[in-house]
Amino acid sequence: MELVVFVDERDRELGVGEKLEVHTSGKLHRAISVFVFNSRGELLLQRRAHGKYHAPEQWSNTCCTHPRPGETPEEAAHRRLREEMGFDCPLEKVLETVYRVDVGGGMVEHEFDHVFVGRFNGEPVPDRSEVREFKWMGVKELKRDMGKNPKDYTPWFRVLLPRLLEVLDWTQ
Repeated sequence: MELVVFVDERDRELGVGEKLEVHTSGKLHRAISVFVFNSRGELLLQRRAHGKYHAPEQWSNTCCTHPRPGETPEEAAHRRLREEMGFDCPLEKVLETVYRVDVGGGMVEHEFDHVFVGRFNGEPVPDRSEVREFKWMGVKELKRDMGKNPKDYTPWFRVLLPRLLEVLDWTQ
């Protein structure tokens, strides 16, 4: 059983709960999202594996997860990057944001999200039980494709990407 940390709107811990129950109840909980770019300014996207319990087969940011009780958001970000994508790199927290999105199947992501950005030019070695495939994509092309095919992308990614690009003052 995987536990997640409940928080308030200021990221103060309120308790812990089972991950699936939290997503069906819609309680606000702590999360991390990682966006890794290469030296060409392309974002590393992952297509979630078919077996994921929500948003399977959809494209999303490089990786995301929930910090475990006692784990810092930064520790969780590095852990999940290694687990899902098979590499690690320096990460910088650039944003904290709260969102609530319906992810289908009676589940909701209501998260206080710590958003990290990293740089990496190598070849990911993803865990195929987590990641069906990956690709590097330029931001202009990504924004265009998300506009044409929004259902191909996870609901939280559609919320987070514009917020991140605004914080990064992305003008490309």
